[in-house]
Amino acid sequence: MEIIKTVKDETAELSLIGRLDTTTAPELEEELKKLFEAGSKDLAINLEQLEYISSAGLRVLLFAQKSVTPEGKLVIRNARPEIMEVFDITGFTDILTIE
Repeated sequence: MEIIKTVKDETAELSLIGRLDTTTAPELEEELKKLFEAGSKDLAINLEQLEYISSAGLRVLLFAQKSVTPEGKLVIRNARPEIMEVFDITGFTDILTIE
């Protein structure tokens, strides 16, 4: 998986390319920790080029949602239909803000 990061002030956007699974989830989690430690409050995760997400990937998205400060927000953008189906089945559409 490739992660493309854009940071401006307290807002960050991560674009994920490839597969978010057991192998790549720790890399994303580490990147998220760094962003939150650096003071990012608003986070957008662009899934336009994400081909697959496993339960390990879902866990990292849940970690991101729980790590956002009360004055910040997390937004998931451009999820493909097959990723949205996983979000629907797992109930993540009720947990995450998806655009």
